[in-house]
Amino acid sequence: MAEHETISDRLFQRLRAEILSGELAQGSLHSIYALAERFDVSRTPTRDAVLRLADAGLITIERNRGVRVRGIGVDDIRRIFELRLLLEVPATRFAAAHQAPERSRLLEGDLEIMLAAVRSGDTSAFVERDIVMHERILDAMGNERLVAQVRALREQTVVIDASTFGRSRSLDDVHAEHLPIARAVIDGDVAAAGAEMARHLVQTALLLMRQVAARTGELLPANWPADFVAASAASP
Repeated sequence: MAEHETISDRLFQRLRAEILSGELAQGSLHSIYALAERFDVSRTPTRDAVLRLADAGLITIERNRGVRVRGIGVDDIRRIFELRLLLEVPATRFAAAHQAPERSRLLEGDLEIMLAAVRSGDTSAFVERDIVMHERILDAMGNERLVAQVRALREQTVVIDASTFGRSRSLDDVHAEHLPIARAVIDGDVAAAGAEMARHLVQTALLLMRQVAARTGELLPANWPADFVAASAASP
């Protein structure tokens, strides 16, 4: 089983890299059999790797035809972050409204660990603590499905190699964006907590969309996020 998983993981990473680099062209069609033969592996790990790529939105499976490369576009980033905004902003407001001393101490600790990672240039430690801090805020609602949904959205950005670290902003920049979020939650400032989380997510989304657009030549969505914010805030 371990060997099977290793083959599948390696193939997934190889195919993902070729899709993101453009070596596997967007719109191109491939069969499971041809991919298995090309990489000299059996069809089972190939099928597993393809299913993971489909879950990540990098390919689509066409019945009786094979798999078609989708690649990653600006709209993929927009959709991921619109969902995160809809989930994380109200959850952050809730955390501020129901803040507890123990959570405050933990958030303070998160900020200290992130700052230490900034000073040492340890991106892995910073990203790990970034995830912990976001999930700590979400945990205030006591809703495991909420945490799982946001984690899945974050994992999608990892799979498609959508990161701003070392590309369009520094660890120090991201740490600075987290400071007012944590402070507002700790202080119980509901309005500021929601606004700062929204600002952080929008900034991340815009930077990622610009990075993708620079590679694909796409245009950024007009009037985003203003139109989205107006629509999501409108009464039914």
